[in-house]
Amino acid sequence: MNAIRPGWFSEVDDLWPGVSLSLQVEEVLHQESSGMQEILVVKTKSHGRALILDSIIQCTDKDEFSYHEMLSFLPLCSHSEPTNVLIIGGGDGGMVREVLKHPDVERVTLVEIDERVIEVSKKYLPHLSSSLQDPKVSIVIEDGFEFLERHVGEFDVIITDSSDPKGPALCLFEKPYYELLAAALKPGGIIASQATTVWDCLPQVERTYKHCKAVFPVTAYAVTSVPTYPSGQIGFLMGALDSVSIGLRVCLIHNSIFKFTSLLNYITDAITLSFTEIGKLRPYFHAPFMCDRDFNGNAAFFFQQTNLSQPVRVFSEEDLDRMELKYYNDKVHRAAFVLPRFVEKALATHTPSSSTGDDLVHHN
Repeated sequence: MNAIRPGWFSEVDDLWPGVSLSLQVEEVLHQESSGMQEILVVKTKSHGRALILDSIIQCTDKDEFSYHEMLSFLPLCSHSEPTNVLIIGGGDGGMVREVLKHPDVERVTLVEIDERVIEVSKKYLPHLSSSLQDPKVSIVIEDGFEFLERHVGEFDVIITDSSDPKGPALCLFEKPYYELLAAALKPGGIIASQATTVWDCLPQVERTYKHCKAVFPVTAYAVTSVPTYPSGQIGFLMGALDSVSIGLRVCLIHNSIFKFTSLLNYITDAITLSFTEIGKLRPYFHAPFMCDRDFNGNAAFFFQQTNLSQPVRVFSEEDLDRMELKYYNDKVHRAAFVLPRFVEKALATHTPSSSTGDDLVHHN
């Protein structure tokens, strides 16, 4: 690795020919070869500290929050009970920091293949890595593929904080990887992965979307603004397992139609279940649903698919301030899935129906 000195650093990435970012380096804080990749941390004049891996800018102090907040809170707020979260990649700690802000999260597992990224980040990027010491966090130094193969049906949310699709990271954008992600989720689980940008890599976005759609019944592509990423915009691919595959019939006690936000909160007062083994259905109760009459006069539950573009958890302004969120809120969540027409058309070729889960699924 050539020694970096104060001056202008220009990003070199053959995935983005003719597209690069230059930063004025004031001080080189750390430079090494880990055996897996070249790791560089610099202090810049305009963007604060920057982490650079293999000559590619991964994040800077100035705008990292937009990436980390969105890739974490989009899936977390699309799930009603994200207690157990897996993060693959993201050894700098930024994703862990944001995931731990969500009040429902009880356990975070970080799987990082290069231990040196973690150690360097702890020393030189404390704003990113401060939460790696949290007792809720378990750190595993391992290849993500191998880890997923051993962990089936364990996680509510899985976040892949990967580099761009080239070299060793290319496999994280292929169908076998999404199959492993789906297998590692609990019923109703959600995944979110870094998915490049439509401005310079639309064919890659289409391929990855197709792979995800072949595995997950609910799939969507969302975007956020990251000025230091090529084109200034980066995308996230999200997938959700179907919320429910069965329906319930209940006896209507009150002569009216009930709409519930939580089945368990109202079950003893409002309804009598004809399905006695309620424990078997517990994994599905996270899903949004409503109660209405069917044609026979009974009450019937209509379960909705997960709608990734509509947050299940909406935080107040006080909550957002307490969590120190600078970019994410529920309005930004919804807007992230509004795509330009050329992107909608490109992804529609792989989507027979609404990919965000707008359709109501009911079973009589």
